[in-house]
Amino acid sequence: MTQPQMTQPQMTRSATTNSHSSPPAVHLTRRGRILLLAVLVSVLFGAFSLGRAGSQAAPQAQPAPALQQMTVQPGESLWTVAERIAPDNDPREVIAQIQRLNDLSDSTLRIGQQLLLPVPA
Repeated sequence: MTQPQMTQPQMTRSATTNSHSSPPAVHLTRRGRILLLAVLVSVLFGAFSLGRAGSQAAPQAQPAPALQQMTVQPGESLWTVAERIAPDNDPREVIAQIQRLNDLSDSTLRIGQQLLLPVPA
């Protein structure tokens, strides 16, 4: 007796049913590998960015400048005060600092006015 001829689908089916049941191997296409690489790079970039943002979230506080208070005397101007408290600095910069500290909109001073002045370092 001759054995009946098996067709191709029958041979494949019988071969797969007789083999051990193991998970099929993962095969990534070129497109899949590129996508996987892009995802991994994105995750690493995100983690790196979050780490940098966390380290910069709390900037170190600069110490508050030391201040002194003075009362404006007759004949004093911001220029003379600036030259007296910081003779080695440009008076225009010191005047701008005094105006910021005291919320002055212009350089007009009144006799008896209280000013906060930066203490030179």
